[in-house]
Amino acid sequence: GRKTQLLKGLPATSTVEENTAAGVSVCDFNVTVSPLSSEGVAILPTIVNSNPLTEAFDIESKGGLEYRVVTTGNPVLDYETMPKSFDLQIFVEDTTGRTDLSILTIRVTDKNEHPVFRGNMAIQTLMIYVLEGTRPERIYQVDAADPENAKLKYSLLPATVPFLITESGAIFSTKEFDYEKDPHCYFLNVTVTDLDGLNSTKTVNINIININDEKPYFTTKQRIYRIPEEQSPGTIVANITAKDPDDEDSPSRLFYSIQSSDRYFSINPSTGALQVTRRLDRDSLPLRLHPNISLIVRVEDSPSTGHASEMEITIIVDDINDNTPECSPSAFRKEVNENTAPGTFLIDLTNYCKDIDVDPSNNQFIFTGLSGFGSNNFTLDSTMSGRLVMTGTTDLENPANLGIEVYTLIVRVQDIAHPNYSNIIYIYIRIKPVNEFFPVFNTLSYVFNVSEITKVGSSIGRVHAIDKDWPPTIITYSIVAGGGTRDYTNIFWISPTKGDVRILARLDYETTQKHIFTVQASDQEKVTTASVTVNVLEVNDEEPVCSPNFYSFQIPVSLAVGTNINGFRIECQDRDSDPRSFRYFINEGNENNHFTFSPSAGSNISRLILASRFDYESGFDTSWIYNLRIYITDDNLLSVRDKTTHLIETGTVTLNIRVIPNPTTAITTTPGFTVVTRRENLYSASAWYVPFVVTLGSLLVLALLGFLGFLLVTWARTCCPPAGKAHRTPLINAPGKKKPKKDVVVTMTNTIFDGEAIDPVTGRMYEFNTRSGARRWKKNNEPLQPVLDGQVTDNSGQGTDRAEAASKKEPSEKRKELTAATKPAAKPSADQDGLRLQKQKEKSERRGLSSAAPQ
Repeated sequence: GRKTQLLKGLPATSTVEENTAAGVSVCDFNVTVSPLSSEGVAILPTIVNSNPLTEAFDIESKGGLEYRVVTTGNPVLDYETMPKSFDLQIFVEDTTGRTDLSILTIRVTDKNEHPVFRGNMAIQTLMIYVLEGTRPERIYQVDAADPENAKLKYSLLPATVPFLITESGAIFSTKEFDYEKDPHCYFLNVTVTDLDGLNSTKTVNINIININDEKPYFTTKQRIYRIPEEQSPGTIVANITAKDPDDEDSPSRLFYSIQSSDRYFSINPSTGALQVTRRLDRDSLPLRLHPNISLIVRVEDSPSTGHASEMEITIIVDDINDNTPECSPSAFRKEVNENTAPGTFLIDLTNYCKDIDVDPSNNQFIFTGLSGFGSNNFTLDSTMSGRLVMTGTTDLENPANLGIEVYTLIVRVQDIAHPNYSNIIYIYIRIKPVNEFFPVFNTLSYVFNVSEITKVGSSIGRVHAIDKDWPPTIITYSIVAGGGTRDYTNIFWISPTKGDVRILARLDYETTQKHIFTVQASDQEKVTTASVTVNVLEVNDEEPVCSPNFYSFQIPVSLAVGTNINGFRIECQDRDSDPRSFRYFINEGNENNHFTFSPSAGSNISRLILASRFDYESGFDTSWIYNLRIYITDDNLLSVRDKTTHLIETGTVTLNIRVIPNPTTAITTTPGFTVVTRRENLYSASAWYVPFVVTLGSLLVLALLGFLGFLLVTWARTCCPPAGKAHRTPLINAPGKKKPKKDVVVTMTNTIFDGEAIDPVTGRMYEFNTRSGARRWKKNNEPLQPVLDGQVTDNSGQGTDRAEAASKKEPSEKRKELTAATKPAAKPSADQDGLRLQKQKEKSERRGLSSAAPQ
């Protein structure tokens, strides 16, 4: 790039009018190239910049190396709103690399333009509406402007219209319009002209609006309407019509309404059709008392501010036969005793049935068609009366009526008037049983044979009674007399519903061989009794009882064989066995069979005999104590076959025998026996509350004791607080800041100090007791200041018990001890001398001091 004069005709200044169309030439120029540039221009002339920026200009080629600057039309040049001058920088380059840049200045010149309308008139045909009867006034203000801000002039055509326009562009009406006489629409041409005569024209449409100035009137003449009840909603009762004089020959646009508060009718607001909106029931309130309905109908030519007229009409609702006779209740239930006599009056249906129709001709009814199961036993007196009477028998025990407890009767109640509506009545006659018969046992006396070992709760027999009444009644059984013993009020129980007899306690033949009690059968009204005899059958259920049942004694090792040991014998009894029925045998503990009983069977008394001698020397016998368990059975008189079928009871006796080697003194023994009492608690289900109350009471007592203990501990802590540590003072005021020393306070009573030593800490002499380890300062030394309370234990851990004992003393006692410690040690046996020792610094010396302390 060397800059060379390539653009001929530039720089230059040119002008162009505003609003110039696209493609208009603004300036022409040439491009001169070097003879060396055979191919011409490398970069065509281009507008590389403009000031201010714009795209309103472009460069076009005229052919060869001639060019021109033209307008683009985008944007259109506007003198009033755009810059007045543009500087265009035009650049060109030939093929040899030479360039040129020149400026073309374009000035925009003003041009007189047509005036323009603004606002609604600029974009559409203006519509203006004027109400008739309006006084002359301004109806619109025309808004127009001249691009050159020149003064404008307004004119209105045609000149015959009753309107005028002022110099400022305001349009006025010149008369009061009448819609019925004047034209309904006017077309005005509004022209605006500048001082040079350029103008613009727009059309304005002025419409005259009709106003409501006449009252509508009803054209319907009928005022009273009669309709039957039960008309369907939507049924049209009347068509109300009216006319508005303002509507001329066109259909009137009126609005109808009902002014009175009514819920049965509504009116179509556009057509005036009066129609039913809800059910019209003449037989219910309020129409039952007030069948005439008055309505105020209003017609308006405007829903809010127009003229209106009103008219009253009356609608009479007539009754029709639209209700079925109803009975309340619709199903009757009557209870009759089974022994009710024929001809008895039962019920009058007319007292329960009615027809709610208002008109008497529509509410009359009759009763017909008595039918149903068992209807032959009943009848109606007449169709009008509705009286139901019994004609037959209803005894439940009668074979003809056996088991029939309910009769179902059907009666039809029917309107007399057309269309003869009818309804069905159900009458349920329930035959009430009468208790006419007593229960009867199948026998007057029952005998049951029961073994005495029958388990408690077992059934021993059954009693049974029947009742001829129908339906079969539930018979309840109970024991009303007898059946008790000295220990039990009643040892028998009978099932209330089944009659099963069970035992509640163990039977004992030896006590009572026969029980007699009375049972009762009840049908809740009538009762019958029967006797029950229970024969208790004897069974061997008693075990032998021997005395003594426990015995302990000693025998010499040299006792002779065949000797009745210590003269011991057992005597047995059995409440249900012969004394000869006992057998004796040793079941346990009879090692080497040294012992036996004689006789071994057939007697209720037997003696203990030594059967063989003891031999401890050879090692044959090793046990010196024998615990014998003797069994006594009551089967001695039974045969082998009977023993397999009969019950055998067994008693036991326990003997403790100690063998004494070569005794020199006879040892007497005292027979002993043990009485075992067995009690059995039977829980009663009816006393369920007893364990609950006991448990609850125990919990309450424990809670009370815990609370009292808590109060006691609180009181003890309040009255006896632990010794405080706030008033402790050190025994020795050590110089400087040192760790506090722990002291030991030792209290001695009547102690003799027989040794001396030097305290390694203070260098002072102290005396000590070699046996107890008690110590005190030597009397020639000045005693230390006393410590009033508190306790410090030395690091060696010794002397703790004595220090604690001293700390528990009362302050008065401590002061006494300390006072005694401060006195001269003239009396070695003075009571309660105390001294305080500092903790030893050296470990060896500390051991020496601790070795003298009591362990």
